[in-house]
Amino acid sequence: QAQLVESGGGLVQSGGSLRLTCTASGTIYKINSMAWYRQTPGKQRELVARITSEGNTNYAESVTGRFTISRDSGKKTMYLQMNNLQPEDTAVYYCHTNIWRQPFDRPLDYWGQGTQVTVSA
Repeated sequence: QAQLVESGGGLVQSGGSLRLTCTASGTIYKINSMAWYRQTPGKQRELVARITSEGNTNYAESVTGRFTISRDSGKKTMYLQMNNLQPEDTAVYYCHTNIWRQPFDRPLDYWGQGTQVTVSA
């Protein structure tokens, strides 16, 4: 079994910063790309940022220049540094990845439990 656990959400004022952490644990042979998504009530979950195993990144246009995604592959941990937060960034943030549990298994889809980020005006 494997799992993703997020931490670091909270309440912050507009213009403030937060750092989210996502750690994968359990039976893991390989992880490729990891990503952060966010969701607000009544809306579809949207991609915020993605990072490949080689460290290549891409961001949603709305967060480019404010958010930075990074990872520590040795620790199977991914981070999202969020600066200059705005009220429209308020959402539940989820981490996502595909995990190979054994060398010849097909990858399985994993989501974290979500962490709430609330930005007050």
